[in-house]
Amino acid sequence: MTGVETIARIRFEHFQNRKGIKRIARELGVARDTVRKVLRSQVTEFSYKRATQPLPKMGPWVGTLTAILEAEAKVPRRERRSTQRLFEELRGRGYDGAHDSVHRFVKAWRDEHARAPVQAFIPLSFDPGEAYQFDWSHDAIELAGLPMTVKAAHMRLSFSRMPFVRAYPRETQEMVFDAHDKAFTFYGGVCRRGIYDNMKTAVDAVFVGRARTYNRRFLQMCSHHLVEPTACTPASGWEKGQVENQVGTMRDVLFRPRPRVKTLEELNAWLEDQCRAYAQRTRHPQFRDRTIWEVFEEERAALAPFVGPFAGFSEKPMRATTTCLITHDRNKYSVDARAAGRGVLVRAYADRIVVLLADEVVADHPRSFKREQVIYDPWHYLPVLMRKPGALRNGAPFKDWDLPPALAKVRLKLRSHTDGDRQFVKILAATPDHGVAAVEEACAEALQAGIASGDVVVAILARQRQPPPAPSITTPDALKLKAEPIADCARYDALLRGTRIHAT
Repeated sequence: MTGVETIARIRFEHFQNRKGIKRIARELGVARDTVRKVLRSQVTEFSYKRATQPLPKMGPWVGTLTAILEAEAKVPRRERRSTQRLFEELRGRGYDGAHDSVHRFVKAWRDEHARAPVQAFIPLSFDPGEAYQFDWSHDAIELAGLPMTVKAAHMRLSFSRMPFVRAYPRETQEMVFDAHDKAFTFYGGVCRRGIYDNMKTAVDAVFVGRARTYNRRFLQMCSHHLVEPTACTPASGWEKGQVENQVGTMRDVLFRPRPRVKTLEELNAWLEDQCRAYAQRTRHPQFRDRTIWEVFEEERAALAPFVGPFAGFSEKPMRATTTCLITHDRNKYSVDARAAGRGVLVRAYADRIVVLLADEVVADHPRSFKREQVIYDPWHYLPVLMRKPGALRNGAPFKDWDLPPALAKVRLKLRSHTDGDRQFVKILAATPDHGVAAVEEACAEALQAGIASGDVVVAILARQRQPPPAPSITTPDALKLKAEPIADCARYDALLRGTRIHAT
């Protein structure tokens, strides 16, 4: 087929240089009929399309292959077979043609049936402070040298396009609450409406149209911030297209290449800085003469005041075990011994686990996002330890106990005693009344004296609690002597001599 370069050269040589057909054909090495066709057609490009595709080998198998493709079109894309696997199946049934024929037919069939009708959309416009959009994404990072997939919460102000991104280990309801608190703190205010998809942490039931049954705790959060929630139509991501677009854009800006951090706190501080930097260098898509940051500064005045963080926790009742443990998110946490075997309320925050027994906090632990972990607070087991001091040596909560330095030294010294565990438990039993700081000070004093034992430490604590001596009575000025008596024992000698004289 004659290329556009050859056609252009033929036309130039004939119409500009006035050369004949025979000369052009000889100089360019093309046939005279080709030169005549170019000059007579007055076109600058030739295209060839085969009217019919002969299928000498493939023809009898078109129906079979079409049936296979129609069946596979109903399964997810990742479960569909490649053209090589389809070719091997046809070969097993007796097909003796080439793989290329199968590949061309499958590609053409899939391209034709994959075409979806083009949808038209209406551009959306928002007023300052009117709405924000919220969504999640999954992104890869390197945490403490190990690869990890984090759940990134994305929020975007619909008017200014100001982005906010924060990473979490989970995509749970308490993370949603914390993300809103952190975002509103970042923006310095709150919009009047929030646009969400139908995420399970917010929506319990989807009805026809816009009707939704929202989660009770999610509604409490919206009520706290005075936000009206708006849920999108299912499978209609364009209704919150700004934040959908932000997910892809910020993935390129923030997570490629993978950020390398030591903690999630370090990552989130960096993400906030990067969101500001992105807004300050990026032009607003609507107001091209200003950056996103400049438009955000204008919108900030229209935001409602941020009233403070919401008590963002998810809670569930459960019964503590007789070993003083509760289970949450496949991890176990210790509770105070008085809650053993009793019903408690577990509140899961984004960063900690709080356990309540009749409105009284009986445990407060930093939250662990690993699996099958047991998080102990040894002080929870102190009442049990006082009854069973022998458990100090092999009790799981007391292994690797991070005690204050003086207490740890006393424990180490008492290990060589036959009743060392009992003596140390006696010292620990004084902490509820005296406090850990006072017991630590008493242990340090006993160590300094070189006589560390349970009785000595308890005696020091008792001495510290003794009331101070009563102040001496002050003599009033009216009762004071003008001449104070002089202490002189010689006067008694004089009296003694006088007694002897009278006796003689």
